[in-house]
Amino acid sequence: MNLFTEILQLQKEGIASVLCTVVHTKGSTPRKVGAKMIVKEDGSTIGTIGGGNLEKKVIENALTQLQLKEAKTYKHDLLHQHNMCCGGTVEIFIELILPMNRLYIFGAGHTGQALAKYAANTDFEVFIIDDRKQYIEKLNDAEEINKLHIDFKKILPTLPFNHHTYCVILTYEHEVDRDILSFCINKPHAYLGMIGSLRKIEMTKKMFLDAGITSKKQLDKVNMPIGKNILAETPEEIAISILAELIEVKNSR
Repeated sequence: MNLFTEILQLQKEGIASVLCTVVHTKGSTPRKVGAKMIVKEDGSTIGTIGGGNLEKKVIENALTQLQLKEAKTYKHDLLHQHNMCCGGTVEIFIELILPMNRLYIFGAGHTGQALAKYAANTDFEVFIIDDRKQYIEKLNDAEEINKLHIDFKKILPTLPFNHHTYCVILTYEHEVDRDILSFCINKPHAYLGMIGSLRKIEMTKKMFLDAGITSKKQLDKVNMPIGKNILAETPEEIAISILAELIEVKNSR
């Protein structure tokens, strides 16, 4: 079993987990330095660091650190703490394995392309989506970006969403923007933003409330107009203002 392959799979699936590694031992212990175990957010495990009461306690410690979102080293006296006849001591380092921050950029225009390139160099797994082939092809040299040339309505139901999903809506048409927003707003996400003028935004809010698509509370959580207010004008500057907002949300969670 390759635990690192398992870790990558958990990150892609949006499952928070913890890696527990034996970093020091003294005396008789069930596993030696380097033994590893993954503890998933539901308490299930992959691998083992020794079994018995030690492993039961390590799972408890792992879930505690996952809740605190902090790494920590725990020392265990196997005889006195866990009534294990081995009698040695074990130190176990617990570190977080958080899901990937997945960024969906709807719209591969100038701002979308710039944002995709900038975000790919930060802690985001970037997907840029557009139904215009010629715009997607402009990013062919950017291998680190996932490029999807497909109709927006077709792909939306197939996209996975979780609390580490970031959505940026930058398409070429107000109606398309609103269709995407109406789909994403009731999906789990860390960030949801839409580009537009103040008039477009006020009209969107009124339309959504009148149609009963969502609540005012949900609408108020949407970042629109999108991006930090840095008086951005060019597509590149607007992309930077959006990325700044994404990073702020990511690092404050």
